[in-house]
Amino acid sequence: MRRRKFITLLGGAAAAWPLAVRAQSRERMRRIGVLMNLTAGDQEAQSRIAGFLQSLQERGWVVGRNVRVEYRWGGSDAALYRKGAEELIALAPDVLLASGTAALTALQPLTRTEPIVFVNVVDPVGGGFVASLAHPGGNCTGFTVFEYSIAGKWVELLKQVAPGLRYAAILRDPRGPWASAQFGAIQAVAPSLGIELTAIDSREAVTIERAITTFAQRPNGGLVTTASNIGPRRKLIIELAARHRLPAIYPFAYYANDGGLLAYGPNSIDQYRLAGGYLDRILKGEKPADLPVQTPTKYELVINLKTAKALGLDVPPTVLARADEVIE
Repeated sequence: MRRRKFITLLGGAAAAWPLAVRAQSRERMRRIGVLMNLTAGDQEAQSRIAGFLQSLQERGWVVGRNVRVEYRWGGSDAALYRKGAEELIALAPDVLLASGTAALTALQPLTRTEPIVFVNVVDPVGGGFVASLAHPGGNCTGFTVFEYSIAGKWVELLKQVAPGLRYAAILRDPRGPWASAQFGAIQAVAPSLGIELTAIDSREAVTIERAITTFAQRPNGGLVTTASNIGPRRKLIIELAARHRLPAIYPFAYYANDGGLLAYGPNSIDQYRLAGGYLDRILKGEKPADLPVQTPTKYELVINLKTAKALGLDVPPTVLARADEVIE
């Protein structure tokens, strides 16, 4: 009797084991929708996505096993943002990642229920995306990139590297409150540095090229690219600065990696790693309204000495000593 009972129990366990395996293999597949503010072939975009996916994997989310990620790309085309946002919402994702202000602007009006985590948004409160940084409310939260005061630091650093600077063109996208706020911070320090400002309000390639070409006809000029929706135009802007021999400063390190003279701002890849943490918490049941919007804790200075040499500039040792990265 004991032998028969043992065989029966063994047979029951053998039958139950495949069921357990099948249940595990049927782990619910979650869906993430990502609307990017760059193009699919952009190396910086791929670096951001790699950081984001690594962060998810560290928290147990593996693409193809328990999560599916759908991407759409906006670049500098408003129509692509609208189309991408509509397609992602139609997929009924569990959570959305909005990369940049243009992506968030396209997504938020389409849903008040799907959670949205944003990154690289300059002023989420001023833009009306969240009620406050501490208590976002609604279905959005994420990571903002700047305090406006940093814009004054851009022109100060540019003056230190190019002491002959007398005129600065401020390149910005005017479609948002952040444009005037950053410009205001620059205006606050420019007179003490003896710098006259010219605003270039566009994110369109033809307008940008025409405006910079006109500005460059005046000697002792330089360029400040603000944090706005003109990232997809960065290679054009860097090329124009080189062509017209304009010392220039940019808001993210990848501008300097692409040949820009100076960059001062937060680490853009870190934001995507942090976003992976927020998506993990939301997928596990937390609400965006309960997750505070986070601001950067560290800014990085990157100097491209190759570009400085091409412009005939000697970067002061005091500035070099403060650099987090020097490209030679």
